[in-house]
Amino acid sequence: MANAPDYLNPAVPRGLKRVVLPVVDATDENLAGYGRLVDDPASVAVEITRWPAQGSRPVDEDSGDEGGTTHGVFVSEWKGDILYGRNEAVGGHYILAYADEPSRADATHTRPPARMLLWHCNYHPDGGQLFFPLDRAPFFVPLALPGDDVRPEHFVCFRFDGTQGLYIHPNVWHEGVFAQSGIQRFFDQQGAVHARVSVDFAREFGCLLEAPLA
Repeated sequence: MANAPDYLNPAVPRGLKRVVLPVVDATDENLAGYGRLVDDPASVAVEITRWPAQGSRPVDEDSGDEGGTTHGVFVSEWKGDILYGRNEAVGGHYILAYADEPSRADATHTRPPARMLLWHCNYHPDGGQLFFPLDRAPFFVPLALPGDDVRPEHFVCFRFDGTQGLYIHPNVWHEGVFAQSGIQRFFDQQGAVHARVSVDFAREFGCLLEAPLA
């Protein structure tokens, strides 16, 4: 994608097909390659990826990975059929998902969402990312392994019980954290460069990713 998405007005086309994701309970075994469970956020050293060389000469080993990390609170909040995300660490504000067809999504009701419909994901080539729940409640994170040839069917939706956090390796596809209902806050730490590579499922594949929240 050449242009950055409009995260608060994604203008998702009508009538897209759905690709239903498998939903699995997160364990260290099935998170292998994606990341790992976290009991104590203070114990996590976020990986920072060295700046890539531009030609045949390598980047000096004592440079290119000194940008460090940034941190803040990530808020995942359902307002009716729309799930909003706010990331204080990087000043981001997004529509993460919908609970109904985006064209008829109603942000005024208080019914709990039965599903999430995901229109976009990204990865960070500059570093890993940590999400740790400040409000102990179940949450979901769709993930796919690294690779720019990613397709909707490559994603798995991991379910967390809220007692542990998630550390995601660099280059792993994700899209924030998804509260099961209401408002949920997370401690977020990630690479300060905040490079982002995106996939727009609606426009690239004519679909939305769907996962049940029950």
